Amino acid sequence: MVLSIRSHNLRKLCTVPNIAFIENRDILVSQTTPINSSLKTHVPNHINMPELNSRLKNLVKTGHLHEARKMFDGMPQRNEISWTTMISGYVYAMNSNEALILFSKMWVSPGLSMDPISLSIAFKVCALDFNLNYGESLHGYVVKSGFINSVLVGSALLDMYTKFGKIELGINVFDEMPIKNVVSWTAIITGLVHGGHYKKGLVYLSEMRKSGVEYDSYTLAIVLKACTYLGALNFGREIHTHTIKRGFNDNSFVANSLSTMYNKCGKLDYGLRLFEKMSTRDVVSWTSIITTYVQMGDEKNSIEAFIRMQEAGVSPNELTFAAVISGCSGLVRISWGEQLHAHVLRIGLADSLSVANSLMTMYSKCGQISSASMVFHGMTRRDIISWNTIIAVYSQGGCGKEAFQYLSWMRREGPKPTEFAFSSVLSVCGNITILEKGRQVHAHVLSVGLAQKATIQSALINMYSKCGGIKEAERVFNETKNYDIVSWTAMINGYAEHGYSHETIDLFERLSKVGLKPDSVTFIGLLIACSHAGLADLGFHYFNLMSNEYQISPSKEHYGCMIDLLCRAGRLTEAEHMIKSMPFHRDDIVWSTLLRACRVHGDVECGRRTAEKLLEIDPNCAGTHITLANIFAAKGNWREAADVRKMMRSKGVIKEPGWSWIKVKDQVSAFVAGERSYPEGEDIYGMLDLLASRVDISVQELSSVLALED
Repeated sequence: MVLSIRSHNLRKLCTVPNIAFIENRDILVSQTTPINSSLKTHVPNHINMPELNSRLKNLVKTGHLHEARKMFDGMPQRNEISWTTMISGYVYAMNSNEALILFSKMWVSPGLSMDPISLSIAFKVCALDFNLNYGESLHGYVVKSGFINSVLVGSALLDMYTKFGKIELGINVFDEMPIKNVVSWTAIITGLVHGGHYKKGLVYLSEMRKSGVEYDSYTLAIVLKACTYLGALNFGREIHTHTIKRGFNDNSFVANSLSTMYNKCGKLDYGLRLFEKMSTRDVVSWTSIITTYVQMGDEKNSIEAFIRMQEAGVSPNELTFAAVISGCSGLVRISWGEQLHAHVLRIGLADSLSVANSLMTMYSKCGQISSASMVFHGMTRRDIISWNTIIAVYSQGGCGKEAFQYLSWMRREGPKPTEFAFSSVLSVCGNITILEKGRQVHAHVLSVGLAQKATIQSALINMYSKCGGIKEAERVFNETKNYDIVSWTAMINGYAEHGYSHETIDLFERLSKVGLKPDSVTFIGLLIACSHAGLADLGFHYFNLMSNEYQISPSKEHYGCMIDLLCRAGRLTEAEHMIKSMPFHRDDIVWSTLLRACRVHGDVECGRRTAEKLLEIDPNCAGTHITLANIFAAKGNWREAADVRKMMRSKGVIKEPGWSWIKVKDQVSAFVAGERSYPEGEDIYGMLDLLASRVDISVQELSSVLALED
């Protein structure tokens, strides 16, 4: 009975399951001075140790660790099972410090003998406590005592080394093991995969099969994780076949791993199909399916799956909430996001890193930057993603000053900034065209060795292009060592924005020669180039090529580019037909593009129809009224032009004043037409009046006036 109890305990404690071999042999015991010499650990006949240990085990198993420790301390006698059970309780409670103290006491207690079970638990404790020195000492002991030949001890030892990142030491232990079972093989494969050695993990699986050892569900699940990170879809499919043959496909652990593998490899429909076939759906299954819907852009179904999950009685965890909050971000449903925020606050998950990071992103996408900042400042701990997220929030919101302030704060008190933080601030430099700041960031990423990161290179190309430095962008692109579609797309879009249409097309045609495949963003730049160059037919060729050859479904942005292309070419009837036939909601942007083209080409009737569509969307749009009035006036239809302006006045529609800004001595100043309330406004207008009154003012006179002002 003792052996069966201990075997059951071990089955739960080991890092890898399915213990296939347990040794029973005489062992050497280290004798030292006992902590409590009055405590005798030999079991007298009148004490029922199996019953006591069973009660102790039940307390540990049900989570009553405090009561278990009180019982343990009060036991008149303790044997190896008593100590091992109590230590295992602390291991499961993640209290590695107390577990290690207790093991040390067990080590020096008289009459107790070390065995493979207690030693394997000790190696697990060392890994949890990050105590490599203690683990190495135990390694020396098991070598001297001969326990190293135990498959149980060897598996636990190699697992400890791999968790410390000592992969080579783990491999050495594995290679020297005289007996290897499914536990040993799974332990080394797990260590390799968790250490990022995915290909080597797959190699060891092949070696395991050659050795004749049968893998179990846990082995297959960890190998599927390697396939997921490598994107090895075909290998993953092969593993899927093996799971069906061995009957593991009904195992929730394997089924969830399969679903994740297919989702990460782009086969989202496969993952959905697997979910529907699962006989038992746990929190991992539901979280995986919610995440899949979010990745597919089907946020509505992700919310519905979340509701179904709760109806099924499965409690969501922090990863579930992070995924469903991301779904609210995609739908831009601030009310749903706020409800979820209130719920995670109530149940105590708001401080989870994954939840807090998702909340920041959700508030940012819903335009609530202050709420995102509130979440960040309320976090008791922050990881690299938290810092990157808050910097991205302000960068995407066009708040360059705040983005740089958070970057400085991160450098002072947070983790070392990565390429993602720097790419965010480079993005805001490009969006508000602050070239000098962008150059400073460029110099910094060069000094810290991040300049060759793909995200940095594409951000630099974008920044220089948007700031007018197309030659500098070109130089960054030419210095790129590793080809990737993001940098190429950034350069293609940069050329297109600067009107370098032929360079854009030439660069696109070179893509296939360097082994790159264009994405949807690449085609946007290409279509813009065709539009600016007036190459309507070539634009239609690329528009059709996108779906026919690259299986990219045209988005609303692609249709917008094509409508702009037709408008510039004067093919207004075709542009109007494309607007009406496109499979997307026809918003004010595409109609405004057509209305401006009607003014340029003098098409009054098309302009009238287009203006009607725009006024249905926004009856008080000043731009629509003014453009339509100008179309009528250009054709001499003064009465109709006057009627439009009269209608504007009756509605109280006023044209929004224009504004501009300038940066002088690191200070950005904005100017609104007719506004004099900003600092030094009177002085500026005084200078403008002086210039207007004396057109022939000399440079010398102007300099003297400015000197007096200073």
